Amino acid sequence: MDKVKCECGHVNPHGTVFCESCGKPFELQDEIKLIDMRYEGSARRSQTYKKTIIDMIWNFFSSVKVGVWLIVITLVASALGTLFPQEMYIPPTIPPEVFYEQEYGILGMFYYQLGFHNLYSSWWYMIMVASIAISLVICSLDRVVPLYKALKKQGVKRDSKFLKRQRLYGETKAQVATQEEQEHWLASLRKKNYRVRHENGHILAEKGRFSRWGPYVNHVGLIIFLIGCMLRFFPGMYIDDVLWLRDGETKLIPGTEGKYYLENKEFIMEVYDEDDNFNVGMGMAKNYQTNAILYERTDKIVPGKEPDLKQIQEQEIRVNHPLKFAGYAIYQTTYKLNELYKMTFRLVEKATDTKVSSIEINLENPEQLYELGNGYKIELMEYFPNFYFDEEGNPSTRNRLPDNPAFIFKMYSPKVPEGEVSFVGIQTNAEPLGENLFKMEFEDIKMRNATGLTVRLDRTLGIIIAGGIIFMFGVIQGSYWNHRRIWIQTTENRILVAAHTNKNWYGLKKEIAAIFTGTSLPIPVDQTEKQEEGVE
Repeated sequence: MDKVKCECGHVNPHGTVFCESCGKPFELQDEIKLIDMRYEGSARRSQTYKKTIIDMIWNFFSSVKVGVWLIVITLVASALGTLFPQEMYIPPTIPPEVFYEQEYGILGMFYYQLGFHNLYSSWWYMIMVASIAISLVICSLDRVVPLYKALKKQGVKRDSKFLKRQRLYGETKAQVATQEEQEHWLASLRKKNYRVRHENGHILAEKGRFSRWGPYVNHVGLIIFLIGCMLRFFPGMYIDDVLWLRDGETKLIPGTEGKYYLENKEFIMEVYDEDDNFNVGMGMAKNYQTNAILYERTDKIVPGKEPDLKQIQEQEIRVNHPLKFAGYAIYQTTYKLNELYKMTFRLVEKATDTKVSSIEINLENPEQLYELGNGYKIELMEYFPNFYFDEEGNPSTRNRLPDNPAFIFKMYSPKVPEGEVSFVGIQTNAEPLGENLFKMEFEDIKMRNATGLTVRLDRTLGIIIAGGIIFMFGVIQGSYWNHRRIWIQTTENRILVAAHTNKNWYGLKKEIAAIFTGTSLPIPVDQTEKQEEGVE
């Protein structure tokens, strides 16, 4: 882009409002109009380069309006994601497409179909978060680079037109200030913590420049915070999963990549009784805990091979007392008492009520065929762990938890070698294909407790906390300090005074009045107030 050369000889980038060196404005059409001091009048890239595709992308993301809309859209989507529970929090035994429609009706169906059930890990949500981060980076670079260059280059002597078009401006006709007067001005300014530069009788007093970087420190903190949030979706960075263990069961701990296993030796639940505090209420849970053993796999992972496990820790996992290891934490969150585990049925000849034999069915992993000998065998044709009739009247299961088990058996015997079909459930024994010679009768049941544990790993927490701390530091930096500058220039017959601040003009005017009262310096007036009086 064409550069702009000032009368003082300094060459300025295209789009600069006033000379970086002397401060002379390039727009002279309106001498009364106050000069635009945003970014010190420097040219921003988004306002000067508009030709290539890179320029268009840069200009799009450098817009504050675009950034605000991205945040609004992301917030609205995040709110919709809390309307119903995310997939990770629904029962693992129910398919999500079935769960949402069953629990929440047509709204739940649309919720699932639109992908809100896995909102925070969806590709489009991640794009929105990344777009906000990109917008913050480009917005910051588009403004902070020219601002830094302009503040670094500002000189002590400024063009008189620059001073006259500041909001606070005053002048007085006077003789050239003596050396003693100037020393008095400098001492007063330094007493107010101003950093003073002076050359050839001209003075620039400045303080609080670091406050100008507050918004950009905010941006840095937000970017780090967003990076921490996005890292949660990378493997090994963040885990929040549920692990169900039955008594005596050993399972791989989710998210440990096959390295760690946990055994539930026993789940214990204690309730308040008459010997305890009656204000609590008898029968309420007093304590529930999992006596657990942590194992580490010592061999290489080979599909189908049983792992070689080494015990490394044994602990009672209770509420607010998690098992911690290698950055992981396992919390006691819920439980299920007396879950059906094994059911025993006997094959009975109906005419004589004679027991032929018994079979024991593991409800978690039932066998398909049970050989009884002497020509007798039982085939498990269908198994419904949580039985119900669907809308068409067909037997089905709500989930894989054995809360209401039902079976369809085919019974083979020497008298009926082709087999007989029997439907058996809790308090149900039906013969759907006609009268049978044999039947399956319930004989015994075994139950066990199940513990619900939450497995957590968060390696992003430090990054998120760091981003939050940096953001708050930027808020304090930009809110409790302000950048103030006072220019004092002496000529042969007059003294010019101008002042500028990025905020808190009242405080600046009050401070200048306290410094200048009793001196030959004119107290600058607020030119916006003069313009308002002129309009009236």
